Amino acid sequence: MLRGDDMKNRLKVLRAERDWSQAELAGRLDVSRQAVNAIETGKYDPSLPLAFRIGRLFDLPIEEVFDDSENHG
Repeated sequence: MLRGDDMKNRLKVLRAERDWSQAELAGRLDVSRQAVNAIETGKYDPSLPLAFRIGRLFDLPIEEVFDDSENHG
């Protein structure tokens, strides 16, 4: 079970599907590897511009990468 405080995301899964390291994904997004790790572990929610860059990189709407509907249903 994911333990993200605010927002769950599929970033780690999407990265793994492409066989990218955190460092490789960080380079593609122009952020630090530590930022990628923090987003993947739910310790940091990306800015809106970064969320859109992530969505574009994976060719997905940001709603399919990030889910903030903890209280859904």
